[in-house]
Amino acid sequence: MKTKIAKKPLFIPLRSEHYESFKAGKKSEELRLYGQRWNERTCTVGRGVVLSKGYGKKDRMTGEIWKFKRQYGTTFGSTYRAAILSCYGTLDVWIACISIKNLQPSLDTALIL
Repeated sequence: MKTKIAKKPLFIPLRSEHYESFKAGKKSEELRLYGQRWNERTCTVGRGVVLSKGYGKKDRMTGEIWKFKRQYGTTFGSTYRAAILSCYGTLDVWIACISIKNLQPSLDTALIL
């Protein structure tokens, strides 16, 4: 019988405004360009995540992936379409939609406060 080894939490660095939206509960889904780093194999349901304001260690939250889907850029609503165009310059791309739940300050951040 094989023993399942837990994966390290997925590290997701964010711009300040997106980090603050997650923190305020206004955002629960992160969009990334679908590929080797962001796909069904790396973004498995139940896997832990660490959301970070940039790459620093001070502002971080932990959570869990509860849903993952691959969606084509042209099929999103207007708000997400604008964000995808701003980031990637085209809607002609596959996007990884990572839904995150149970967000809370990471233990390291809690110790700093």
